[in-house]
Amino acid sequence: MNKRNLLDNPCWSADDLGQALPNSPHAVSVALPRWEDVIAYEEKDPKCLKSLRSIYPRFGQNPLISKISSQALKLQGISTGSAWPFANIDSAKKAKVFCTQASGQGEVSISEVFGLQCLIASPLATPFAKAFWQHTGLGASSRLAAIALNIDEAPSGERAKKAFSELTHRLAKIYSCNASNIQLHPSGMAALSTALDAIFKIKQSNPTLQIGFPYVDVLKLPEVIYEGSDLCLKNNPKEIEKVLDQNNPSAVIVELPSNPMLQCVDLPIISKLAHERDIPLIADDTIGSPINIDALPYADIVFSSLTKSFAGRGDILAGALVISPYSKWNSELTKVIPNCCLAPLSPPDAIALEEASRDVLERIPKLNKACLTLKSQLEEHPAIKRVLHPGNCKNFEKLMRPKAGHGCLLSFELKGGLEKTKVFYDALEVCKGPSLGTNFTLACPYVLLAHYNELKWAESCGVPKHLMRVSVGLEDPEKLWQRFEKALAT
Repeated sequence: MNKRNLLDNPCWSADDLGQALPNSPHAVSVALPRWEDVIAYEEKDPKCLKSLRSIYPRFGQNPLISKISSQALKLQGISTGSAWPFANIDSAKKAKVFCTQASGQGEVSISEVFGLQCLIASPLATPFAKAFWQHTGLGASSRLAAIALNIDEAPSGERAKKAFSELTHRLAKIYSCNASNIQLHPSGMAALSTALDAIFKIKQSNPTLQIGFPYVDVLKLPEVIYEGSDLCLKNNPKEIEKVLDQNNPSAVIVELPSNPMLQCVDLPIISKLAHERDIPLIADDTIGSPINIDALPYADIVFSSLTKSFAGRGDILAGALVISPYSKWNSELTKVIPNCCLAPLSPPDAIALEEASRDVLERIPKLNKACLTLKSQLEEHPAIKRVLHPGNCKNFEKLMRPKAGHGCLLSFELKGGLEKTKVFYDALEVCKGPSLGTNFTLACPYVLLAHYNELKWAESCGVPKHLMRVSVGLEDPEKLWQRFEKALAT
């Protein structure tokens, strides 16, 4: 593949529809350069879908995974339904149990294809197989698929072992904990899946409670796959206390900060309220980044998508689970969690992640600064209605490490609402697609991509459908601002 320099030559125009971002067989984002492309993608327009050379791995199947799925169906001699490759039999069995229970009459089976365990789902069972794939993040990675298809060679055991050791020690240094507290997973959602499995082994199996506007799958995973999930959007400690007493959740889940509103809950207060009631607290620090914030004194488990700013490349799917050394459940979680991990991070992905994250301590401060610069520039522009950024949140600043920043993400609204935003989006000369944390700037109408079928609900939560979200990269700040100014002038 020719490596397009996305810092200087972004995928932003109509001709770039469907380009992999970055230009890699393992890319986790895809170019949706016009507003109409985003709508076509969400409406599953065949012409749009046919043009996609990549897709976020949990929302669909990477082309390499799709090849294995097609072969699995062919070997089964069936032309309908779907196939979903998993790295091991335990993950496939869990998917099968869920699909069997959820679909009722839908048929599911497991077949080994090229060394991967494929869940074969009938048409009736397919929506449930897709839901499991998306919410749990336990599917086989594209790098495993490349090895299964004999495109790549499997790495040596010694090389993989070294990569795992480097990664766990790198993360332990960032989190200020022991390497034994770190677990590596095939995605951030897979890390949350393991956390929930562990919680349900040591606590009652009640629905969880998420506090703060949710990233779609952080809410949907416990809601759809496990015992259910309730949502609390209240900020007042007395009101939160009342909800905790009424619901008695198995665990409280928070995001630091929320996506896409970039507001942070008062974690010390919520932690105190939850722990007084013997309720574990799970925190997602993906957007804030553990380099910027420290949630371990308050959360019992922290999980993070290493796909984002930790890797920075946009072509590695991975996650981390961190057991807090301060947790009253530390001993129990340390014993239980290794047995709950159905699919650890694969060796080829660990090697790629170790290489990509070597500069993370230098790169994230640069992203922090670049995002803060763009925030200030947008706030001063007359076309901007409001800018959302963790720097405007006192609760976020309570968690910040010394000399830390606020992350790479911001959101904003334009004056003129939806119609003005459409014109701006089409004219903006940066890469446009899902995901965040890449070293190239990545913009999207996030609410459309995450909540397309529940836009009225999102609006009722104060999250407008025309909100723009920008993951700021490492472009020259002045050149980047010139691109924004040019689009704003339209």
